[in-house]
Amino acid sequence: MLDITLSGHIRELLNDRSDRAQYHQIELIYRKPNSSLVTVETKIRTRGSFRRLKENCYYPPLLIQFAKTGQTDSSLFKDQDRLKLVMPCQDDEYVIREWLAYKIYNLLTPKSFRVRLVKLRLEDNLKGKMYSPFYGILIENENEMSKRNGCSLTEKRMRPEQTDTNSFLIMAVFQYLAGNTDWSVQFLQNIRLITTDPNAAPIPVPYDFDMCGIVNAPYAVPHEELKLISVQDRLYRGYCIPDMKRFDGVIGLFNRLRNKIYGLYTDCPLLYPGYIKNTKAFLDEFYTTINSTRAAEQEFHVPCDKNGPGNIIIKGLREH
Repeated sequence: MLDITLSGHIRELLNDRSDRAQYHQIELIYRKPNSSLVTVETKIRTRGSFRRLKENCYYPPLLIQFAKTGQTDSSLFKDQDRLKLVMPCQDDEYVIREWLAYKIYNLLTPKSFRVRLVKLRLEDNLKGKMYSPFYGILIENENEMSKRNGCSLTEKRMRPEQTDTNSFLIMAVFQYLAGNTDWSVQFLQNIRLITTDPNAAPIPVPYDFDMCGIVNAPYAVPHEELKLISVQDRLYRGYCIPDMKRFDGVIGLFNRLRNKIYGLYTDCPLLYPGYIKNTKAFLDEFYTTINSTRAAEQEFHVPCDKNGPGNIIIKGLREH
């Protein structure tokens, strides 16, 4: 695991949580396999919405901008421009859980954000304070993700039906597995769209999973419009597809990857045993549903009910 130290005026950085947060000069220090230390000059600011606010989270998420000059060819970050860094909102156990949600989606498709779990240390050289270490997540830059897949980003307005059908179904069924309702294609809510060609149907790529049931963070609550009691209550948020045969390929994909998905949790030494047990039961419910013709139809046809919760627009979402 990569150990990273962020050194600078850390308290000033963490306190700067306004909508117009400024970049702060911070040194990023990491240890190479040969134990030598590498120092990289960066500018970092706070980012996000819910997790940025002090009343919600102790640490805000960060955006790291790397210096375009000064890095050696051997630097781990030499080709990077900007990276998102997920910080623990409360307990870093939930950072590990969110990291694993990304890893599930990595199993399903390469058209996903790569992530790296890191051990973080914060050093305030103004206050002379060293913070206790904790886990964080480095998230692949969206431009790098799209380029890796031979695509480009698009922010064109469109409805979910206009995206690539198979890619959308993989994404939407994954969100159902994870117990995540905090996303929207038409409003680009925790979704990026990538495309191989301006005339091709875009591919939705999800991110930001702290509000999903498989993470089950203490602050996570479903949107009140959905009338769900808990984020662990699943609700399929795709669009109406009456023909269930359209789901066969996607259900087959999830079944083929079942052991690998469970293995992400059973093989992770950083998780509490109780959480592993509960997550296995949570996944069992998903697999029982998708492998029951009647149950799968009932769940995935929720959007076909025009007055049902599958068609509700969440308050506060704004079109880009």
